[in-house]
Amino acid sequence: MTGSSWSDWLAAEAAAREAAGLTRWLVPRPADDDVVDLAGNDYLGLARDPRVRAAAASAAETWGGGAGASRLVTGTLDLHSELEDELAAWTGHDAALVLSTGYAANLAVVTGLVGRDCHVISDAHVHASLVDAARLSRARLTITPHSSVSAVVDALASSAPGERTMVLAESIYSVLGDEGPLVELAAACEEAGALLVVDEAHGLGVHGAGVVERLGLAGLSHVLVTATLSKALGSQGGAVLGSPAVVEHLVNRARPFIFDTALAPAAAGAALEALRIARADPSLAACVRSRVLDLAAVLGVEPPDGAVLSVPMPSPQVAVAARDACLEAGVRVGCFRPPSVPDGVSRLRVTVSAGVPEDAWTRAVETLVAVVKEHR
Repeated sequence: MTGSSWSDWLAAEAAAREAAGLTRWLVPRPADDDVVDLAGNDYLGLARDPRVRAAAASAAETWGGGAGASRLVTGTLDLHSELEDELAAWTGHDAALVLSTGYAANLAVVTGLVGRDCHVISDAHVHASLVDAARLSRARLTITPHSSVSAVVDALASSAPGERTMVLAESIYSVLGDEGPLVELAAACEEAGALLVVDEAHGLGVHGAGVVERLGLAGLSHVLVTATLSKALGSQGGAVLGSPAVVEHLVNRARPFIFDTALAPAAAGAALEALRIARADPSLAACVRSRVLDLAAVLGVEPPDGAVLSVPMPSPQVAVAARDACLEAGVRVGCFRPPSVPDGVSRLRVTVSAGVPEDAWTRAVETLVAVVKEHR
């Protein structure tokens, strides 16, 4: 293909996105503005907490701007080990492994544990990182309807004798905001000898030590957890939580861990301090739950089990217009459009945060009610 053909293809792709209302832009955000931010993932309001910022600055002063290498070379810092120990203790697991992103954690777990001779059973609504991980693993893949335990059971029964099988699910799904049937899935996996991998990206912190821990599933040999440090913990990075044997295997076999530069000291320090705050102050999670229930009620939508509330819109174009109207009124919200939504329904994405002051929260709710009424 010539350079001219590439240019023509890129132009055609851009035109098709524009016509479908699916064009996205990068919009720089200033450090401080008057907009109430209900678009990010800072669920507990810890990203800008003075204690977390001080911890990040201290870690950077002590260790430098970066870890300097991959974890297996010289990039493993005392700070990483301390964070891993406290993550494992808080969530009820025997071991933890910290990576540079939650995306990398999901890639590491799936590609590091399964291959061509394995069977991956994936819920239809799992995050893109798990979708990509399943594809990269080259394992046989079965996609089951969302939260259908019976479909998972049937898929488990289809595994060949001796075929190692992994089931992928989330504790709280980000688009619909519903909690996965983890108890039933764990029981089915135990009976079939399969491994259940649960992504706790939207559960950790919002549900204390996580949904897996709350349900009494933490520490089970057939349950493995991944998490991100970039949402409720207000920092950056990812983690795998499970047994020492699994962690040891990933350290030696997971390419997204082995060949990646270690998590930066500032991010590790911030995550560690945020973890300690979230663990000591359950009122932050309680605030999120109270606000999300109240907001769902006034908007007339089903309350989510997590911190992200979705408001269905008639089309991608209307969803964008509603998002822009909110911003004009001083409230920043997100916008779910295909291909980010597994069911194809465009939505406003409203993140409830404990870090928004009460007066700003009241103003934001009033704005959302008015905008949604106008655009539905």
